Amino acid sequence: MATVNLSDYKPLNITNADEFSIGIVFSEWNDFVTYNLRDAALEILQKEGIKSENIKLFPVPGAFELNYASMQLCKERKYDAIIAIGCVIRGETPHFDYVCSAVAQGIKDCNILTDTPTIFCVLTDDTKEQSIERSGGDLGNKGVEAAVTALRMIDFRKNLSSKKGNIGFGHS
Repeated sequence: MATVNLSDYKPLNITNADEFSIGIVFSEWNDFVTYNLRDAALEILQKEGIKSENIKLFPVPGAFELNYASMQLCKERKYDAIIAIGCVIRGETPHFDYVCSAVAQGIKDCNILTDTPTIFCVLTDDTKEQSIERSGGDLGNKGVEAAVTALRMIDFRKNLSSKKGNIGFGHS
């Protein structure tokens, strides 16, 4: 079990963040978790200077549908990053394993097959309580981490494409 508050982060102070465009695909299944993740990601993106009109929200029915929606958005090449938000809670059947594996593979495919960083913000917890803890409970909110990761990957890609030798925010 994680012991770090996921909402603790240092402001990134990204240059030209107001020019970034980000798509957020979020599952409506387990919305008591996914809406909290979505809202935390939105808050951080806006704090970091992303204009509200440059953040587009795309609801999908469940975690499995994150793959299709994320890939379609990547193919559009309109977004600097995609954040895929979902929550799968273990039940009594192997369904959990199949869905989690498929979603992880689908998001991985977005990253390998397209030039758009796609961030995996899918909670795969054993219990409802664990999901609540990671979506605004005592452990913070994984949506914060997803937003920060999206911004860092956009910066990585922009620095890489402009062939600047210094990539990142001063992290080693």
